[in-house]
Amino acid sequence: MRRPGPTVRTRVVEHLDGGLERRREDRLVGEEPLELRLAWPGAAARRVWVTMRTPGHDFELAAGWVRHEGLVGDDPGSVVGVGYCTDAALNEEERYNVVTVTLAAPPLRDPGHRHQAASAGSSACGVCGSDSLADALAVSSGRRWPGPLPTPEVVRGLPDTMRGAQQVFDRTGGAHAAALTTADGEVLVVREDVGRHNAVDKVTGARLLAGLSPAEACLVVSGRAGFELVQKAVAAGIGSLVAVGAPTSLSVRLATEHGLALYAFTRPDRVVAYVG
Repeated sequence: MRRPGPTVRTRVVEHLDGGLERRREDRLVGEEPLELRLAWPGAAARRVWVTMRTPGHDFELAAGWVRHEGLVGDDPGSVVGVGYCTDAALNEEERYNVVTVTLAAPPLRDPGHRHQAASAGSSACGVCGSDSLADALAVSSGRRWPGPLPTPEVVRGLPDTMRGAQQVFDRTGGAHAAALTTADGEVLVVREDVGRHNAVDKVTGARLLAGLSPAEACLVVSGRAGFELVQKAVAAGIGSLVAVGAPTSLSVRLATEHGLALYAFTRPDRVVAYVG
């Protein structure tokens, strides 16, 4: 079986005005389940989460997820290995859809409390599977970004800058994106996924697996600024979050409480800052 990729070919019939039809090949954004397993010294690998994602940068997604969930701290060395599971019981379709993250020490919190083995999340949900409202609202705050933040003038241009690197979106029109940038607008990493929360996990994971801190000046997201994205930005220690779409009441509240600068409705000619 071929390893799944970020896009899939398909045949379509395009119905046009005047009764015309056009048969052609199209591209779909890939969406497949990814099972995350967690292991540490003295503990065998156990399933902690299943999410729907776009195949690609799977190890980064897994590493970013454990950081955002507060299972590891700021030390990049807390994750000592990430790999596809080699369990002989896996079938061909599962071979590249099960990833094991190995920690240097036991997790900082019990992953079985928030994420029972049967828990699962869709590509649209970043906090599905939480046991209670209080648990869902619990945020693991990382080391705060101590440096400068982008000015509103820089912020207004960030979505267009990120858009230039959205290759999966160009081919399918169906992928979200997230980017980490400096205060001057320099793009450090861009990742895409069918799930907006997965794209953010991949960005943080890319930094962690490179031995770098995920705490930076700005996180840019292609959609709305929902609670789950603010939660991940706070957990990673990001200084500001810039969204193309709208925020929610809970995301504004959370950003205010944790000192995260929040911008939304971002266009080249305007941006809205939320100050609580």
